[in-house]
Amino acid sequence: MIKRFLFSITLVLLSPLAAAVEITPAKLQASYWVDNSEGLDISGLSFCAGKLLAVSDKDSGEVYALEIDGDRAELRSHLLLADLGIPSKDQTGSLWVALTEFFRPADELDFEGISCADGTIHLVSEHYNRIANVDAQGRAIWQEHIWSPKAREQGYLQKPNASSEGLVKAGDTFWVAMERDPRGLLRLSANGEVRTFTLPPVTGLDFYGRSEDLTGLDYYDGGLFTLERNAHAVCRRELSSLKAQWCVDYRALEESPERIYEETRYGKGEGLAVNSQGIFVVLDNNNVGRAQAPEDKRALLLHLAFPESNH
Repeated sequence: MIKRFLFSITLVLLSPLAAAVEITPAKLQASYWVDNSEGLDISGLSFCAGKLLAVSDKDSGEVYALEIDGDRAELRSHLLLADLGIPSKDQTGSLWVALTEFFRPADELDFEGISCADGTIHLVSEHYNRIANVDAQGRAIWQEHIWSPKAREQGYLQKPNASSEGLVKAGDTFWVAMERDPRGLLRLSANGEVRTFTLPPVTGLDFYGRSEDLTGLDYYDGGLFTLERNAHAVCRRELSSLKAQWCVDYRALEESPERIYEETRYGKGEGLAVNSQGIFVVLDNNNVGRAQAPEDKRALLLHLAFPESNH
């Protein structure tokens, strides 16, 4: 670990745009195969009033609770969404995106992120790049704020199914993870003001030849946590500068023989939730079975510890 940190310092001297950040192997607290998750592809996590809530990108009408009991985890229905409807669409970007959207069912909302604040659940739809507010009774309404035109003008949201992928509310501000090609962060203020940001790079964070991406967000103890899926990493970033303070690398856990899925393009981290107990990452396996038991198509939940020197 010391050698890796020193190597990062050497590289940062050669690249002023990258930050010298300690990347440590993630320490596993527990892992769970999530019962009742087959085919749902869990895509977002958030702690809400003590419960770990989840959304599925295959089910547009429900919020789930992920309940942990001993060495078992189970996905259960938490809240049915009522009166959500279909939001108005903005104009799509490229011809390819427009063509893809034309053949996509309008009621396929593709919820990819969830966040909670002041008794309200907030969901982000990747299909529409819009946020829905949901009250405790399941009554839902779309926010009026639209950010995709400005984000596209600045080069983001250029590919189908690679757009608004994660959500967190910090104070009165929403942060949206724009997934990849290019990835970025979008800040949406309470009055609808939109700003986009490029994430400061981290020396030594390896995306293994895949797209640099961003698939989950959370805010805890003054820090913005980012799930950087293709690097198999979670980073804690300063909210003001977005510079990483530290990262944990969970690749060895995700790709261990007992956990790896048959097809490793899938089985990637998409949902992120953080609290005093640590870091929780859920893998969206696209209904692919795990290598040691192909008939088992449950999602995998990893509970990771904070780095010892940073907790």
